[in-house]
Amino acid sequence: MALRPDEFYDHARAAADGELRLPLARMTSWEISPFEPEGLRVAPLRPPTLPEPERHGEDPANCDPCRDRDEGIWFGERWRLARITGVGVPLVLMLFPRDHYDMADLPDEMAAELGVLTTHIVRHVQALPHVSRAHVYRIGDGAAHLHVWFFARPEGQAQLYGSWLPVWDDLLPEYPADVADADAVAVADALVTSYGGRRQATDEQTHV
Repeated sequence: MALRPDEFYDHARAAADGELRLPLARMTSWEISPFEPEGLRVAPLRPPTLPEPERHGEDPANCDPCRDRDEGIWFGERWRLARITGVGVPLVLMLFPRDHYDMADLPDEMAAELGVLTTHIVRHVQALPHVSRAHVYRIGDGAAHLHVWFFARPEGQAQLYGSWLPVWDDLLPEYPADVADADAVAVADALVTSYGGRRQATDEQTHV
């Protein structure tokens, strides 16, 4: 059984200093870290917040992804893919169920679709020229509507390897939108060919 919130806090606090600051993460000494350890400080450890605040869209009536179910670059019967704008890496895509589901709520059929869809999207992102890897993330603390992130890691940028990529994305200047738009179209077209679906929400369904 996991530690209770108070037990977890006490356990972590025992490793903190007098200002409740934990030691720097080992990740900050990795050569791919965007930060130099000198001068970095960990934020003071805060006690548990109970009950936890509601995530965005806990009520489907107030859920942005539900309202935006017909917006994106690719659509299946139950899924849609959108490009996220204003990012620093070559391409960031987000996959949503068109109806209101969190990951633990997915029926088995949709869970199986998610696995296959994720593989196809990764395959097509990694086929883009000058993209070496597609990183896949699902977090879930900010919003109740399932959303899966796909980050394209640019070729040759070894400092952007691994788990720091979303942080580098936030630090880098905005990537040229016209280039990202063209790459997003290439991924969406390839997905229609390899998996099915359509480019517009209102087009006739072809496979999914």
